[in-house]
Amino acid sequence: MERKITALKAQKKNPNRVSVYLDGEYAFGLAKIVAAWLQVGQVLTDEKIDQLQAKDAEEVAYQRALRFLSYRPRSESEVREKLVKLGFEQQVIDAVIQRLIDSRFLGDQEFAQTWVENRSTFRPRSRRVLALELRQKGVEEEIIQEALHENVDDQELAYKAAIQYSRRLEGLEWEDFRKRLSGFLGRRGFSYGTIAPVVKQLWSEMHSGEGNDATW
Repeated sequence: MERKITALKAQKKNPNRVSVYLDGEYAFGLAKIVAAWLQVGQVLTDEKIDQLQAKDAEEVAYQRALRFLSYRPRSESEVREKLVKLGFEQQVIDAVIQRLIDSRFLGDQEFAQTWVENRSTFRPRSRRVLALELRQKGVEEEIIQEALHENVDDQELAYKAAIQYSRRLEGLEWEDFRKRLSGFLGRRGFSYGTIAPVVKQLWSEMHSGEGNDATW
């Protein structure tokens, strides 16, 4: 069956979408970019209409994915889960994911690297916790280990975390200082073997010249 385009009108509520009228009646809406090559008088077959609507669904999903990515970097798994929740079909989701990867808006290697760097700078955690967080976001183990291999040292991360927290502990006696800082680092996933020397080091640096030795 063939139908003729009798009007193409920008939608008032969403100027990025176009209302398509066939044989004098409203038929469906399309993203402006999908409708760009249509013109009044053009004849559409049922197959062509199906193709246009499929392309529109992909474009809508793509724009929703871009909006989701605009808030912060996401893993491929997170974007897939979001699109599933929004009700898009698997075929559409697969096409959008590939399009995002090809456009370099999405990629688990870069995502894992960025996640580790941001955590290490602003909210240091142990290698174990960083790996767990990335697994929860659906990142493959090989990519996780690659991101952690060169950039993560537990001793250094624990020291960064301890410095950030230590301003809250000024004026405490050694025992209270040790317990609170150790507990904080423990909650960040660091092991006892990492925590003990870092706590001692920071105490010594904060009380340099005071003769206030720390005894674990």
